[in-house]
Amino acid sequence: MTMHLVFIMDPVSTVVVDEDTSFALMAQAERRGHRVSHALARDISLHHGRPRARIAQAKMSRESTQPVTLSSHEDIALDEVDAIFIRKDPPFDADYLWLTLMLEPLRGHTLVMNDPRGLRDANEKLYACHFPECMPKTLVSSDADAIKNFTQSVGGRAVIKPIDGHGGKGIFVLSEGDLNLNAHIESVTEGGSRVAMIQAYLPEVRVGDKRILLLDGEALGAILRVPAAGDARSNIHVGGSVVAAKLDAADHRIVEQLRPKLHQDGLYFVGLDVIGGYLTEVNVTSPTGIQQMSRLDGVSHEDRVIEWIERRVLERT
Repeated sequence: MTMHLVFIMDPVSTVVVDEDTSFALMAQAERRGHRVSHALARDISLHHGRPRARIAQAKMSRESTQPVTLSSHEDIALDEVDAIFIRKDPPFDADYLWLTLMLEPLRGHTLVMNDPRGLRDANEKLYACHFPECMPKTLVSSDADAIKNFTQSVGGRAVIKPIDGHGGKGIFVLSEGDLNLNAHIESVTEGGSRVAMIQAYLPEVRVGDKRILLLDGEALGAILRVPAAGDARSNIHVGGSVVAAKLDAADHRIVEQLRPKLHQDGLYFVGLDVIGGYLTEVNVTSPTGIQQMSRLDGVSHEDRVIEWIERRVLERT
């Protein structure tokens, strides 16, 4: 079968050809003979309650300085395409919210990955709090005294991060006695006006932060993101290196715990962040790492995703 897949994402000028998961999925879909189209969030509209989009067909090339070439634009009804990928990078801001609300009428009719309602309900930091048995000790608060007391209670070291943060931005290690302790708390909580997530510091982070990619609740595989010397963050965008990784018993337990709720919420393509056997985040907006994982494993994991889409679309027809 030939499908029409629409990727709602950032401008194609932002694509990094050897890193971007979106590019890998688009290229693999094209390789399998499907039509791939691109749209920005601002290209989505509602006409009498029917979602429409201003799209452009995309052609991919790994050999070009312009990896994605777009054709002329056309206006289509989104309930007439086979599947939609929401791959707009965080932050999940007001525009992201409006996008999911405009796509809401497609639920139950067109396959959307991930489900618009699921995206609205699944803040990538707070969603993990549905599974406290899988997490390190965690506090969500805007109160400086509560944050300092929590830091003391978990041994004098904790990690603070903004609830709407992404890509390692705004993450600090809190240490008792550090002259910057108050400044870090004030910065992340904006002087106590915004809640932040504070978690017990896990020394295993120096070994690496494991990214596990899930497809329909099943693990595709994993990579280990190792922080650069002198940095507490392991995110690829801030200099973390990537090595091969396998799922261990603790990882499998986490996946088993999350699977029912992920299914319930329509969160099909998900990235779990695990440090030392503890779940720290659940990435649902634009999970990354599939290209690195495919290279290290010698398996085309992006092909597995497109095959899954094909099966799901056939089941709906």
